[in-house]
Amino acid sequence: MNIRVGIGYDVHQLEKGLKFVLGGVPIAHEKGPVAHSDGDVLIHAICDALLGAANLRDIGTHFPDTSSDFEGVDSKLLLKKTVGLLNESGYKIGNIDSTVCLQRPKVKGYIPIMQETLARVINMSIDDISIKATTTESLGFVGREEGISAYAVVLLYKE
Repeated sequence: MNIRVGIGYDVHQLEKGLKFVLGGVPIAHEKGPVAHSDGDVLIHAICDALLGAANLRDIGTHFPDTSSDFEGVDSKLLLKKTVGLLNESGYKIGNIDSTVCLQRPKVKGYIPIMQETLARVINMSIDDISIKATTTESLGFVGREEGISAYAVVLLYKE
């Protein structure tokens, strides 16, 4: 069995008046990410981890922010296309472990629906998708609520 591990990271600046989407779930907040797409840092980090593990480069290679095709795009579509690329290469996802770093809003209550949303898009068990959220104890750009970041680690395998 061929096993591979990938890590992904994404960050976006936050600005008042923009829509806030995380893990494919809209969340009420006064700020949202500045982005070419919907700015879903969690999905972007997961996509990068998946693509990296399969040695398929990165999210910007497949879905460039210079393309009008991806302007304002729902990141769930990017995730679905990423999973399609993995399937074409013969990979299956073993599990996803992710961490979102943000000071506010508190997203703990949204994690189960994010897991359900991602599981539906990826077509895998909720039990194989871990999402954690943490603050940075008011330190750095995340702590000052200037931005949001996310990390993801994935395990891929070929049978």
